[in-house]
Amino acid sequence: MAKRPILIIPDPVLRRVAEPVTSVDARIKALADDMLETMYAAPGIGLAAPQIGVLERLIVLDVATGEDAEPAPMVLVNPEIVASSEETSVYEEGCLSIPDYTEEVERPARVTVRFLDRDGAEQTVEADGLLATCLQHEIDHLNGILFIDYLSRLKRDRVVKKFTKQAKLGAA
Repeated sequence: MAKRPILIIPDPVLRRVAEPVTSVDARIKALADDMLETMYAAPGIGLAAPQIGVLERLIVLDVATGEDAEPAPMVLVNPEIVASSEETSVYEEGCLSIPDYTEEVERPARVTVRFLDRDGAEQTVEADGLLATCLQHEIDHLNGILFIDYLSRLKRDRVVKKFTKQAKLGAA
């Protein structure tokens, strides 16, 4: 397992659509392990492969929160939202690719997601609460969508401008 660098906006890779994984093999399992290590070290509750520069449809997450919570890592290969509720909920979201910035985002309150697990078996999960929000957030990453895309144009432009400026200063 190895911790990988996380891409930060405005990196163009974050806006690209990831390709489907064709086989859940040793390489994908090793990538998932690297992603979990990277996510826990950040620390975060979800990470999509494009965030570490890999344009494949793979996400990892662990929404077990609190000091006494037992880790509950999930690996989802080729995740796809197959149903979502009309009812919505609002969560304050953040993103490892947009550090130190959070904003309230409204999304469907419940989703059903179909995916392949770590062993390549097809699974379905019905989620609500934080898990539903996290699944939607990470699946968005696979489609080149960031949580700031749900904000007003003014807020989004401010955030992008701030990180673009930081990137230029860091490269100088």
